[in-house]
Amino acid sequence: MKPESFWQEILPPGTAVDEGYAARFDDGRILVLPLRRLPDGRGALASLIINQASFPVLDALAGSLAQKLAAFAPDIVVGLPTLGLTLASAVAQKLGHSRYAPLGSSAKFWYREELSVALSSITTPHQQKRLYIDPRLLPSIEGRRVALIDDVISSGASMLAGIALLQACGVRPVVLGAAMLQSDRWRERLDDWNVVTVLHSPILAAD
Repeated sequence: MKPESFWQEILPPGTAVDEGYAARFDDGRILVLPLRRLPDGRGALASLIINQASFPVLDALAGSLAQKLAAFAPDIVVGLPTLGLTLASAVAQKLGHSRYAPLGSSAKFWYREELSVALSSITTPHQQKRLYIDPRLLPSIEGRRVALIDDVISSGASMLAGIALLQACGVRPVVLGAAMLQSDRWRERLDDWNVVTVLHSPILAAD
C-alpha cells in the first residue's frame, strides 16, 4: 500500500487486509492504518493522522464520534491541539453546534499564564510545550457541558493536560472523545472519566 494511500478510504466489512492495521468501526467497516515503531523499539502502534485523511474519512469518523457523544448532551466541544482541532471542529458541526472552542500550544501576547498547563505527547516526546486557552473563550465554556476532544488517546497525557486546563477554568468535562484509542495505557490516567471512541488499536509486535 502506498504511503499516501492510508486514511483515504473506508473499506467494506470483511475486506482482506494484508498490510497495515485494519481498524474497525462498530458496523465492521475498515480503515487501514500504517504501523509506527515505538521509540523504544519494543513495539509498534497503528497511526492515525487525521488532518491527512480524506474528507469522506474525516466525515465518517466525526459522524460516528458525534453520535456517541450525543448521549452526554454536550453544549460545546473543546479541541486539543494539534490534530484534535481538525476532529473537534467536524464533530461540533455534526452535533449541530455553531462553534467549538480550540485550545492552543502557541502563547499569544494576550493569553494569561495561569490559564496554561504543561503539555506532552507520545508523538513529540522531546518537545516541551504548554497548553493554553484564549481568555476570550472562557464565557463559551463556563457553566457548560463540555466534550473534550483529541484525535487519538494513547498514554492519556495530552488529554489529562486538557482536563487540568479546563479545571483551572472551573470546568469539568462531561465526556472525553477521540477518533481512536491506542492500546489500554490511557486507562491508568483516565479510567475515572467517560471516554468514547470510534476505533481501537493495540500495541503490536515490532517487525
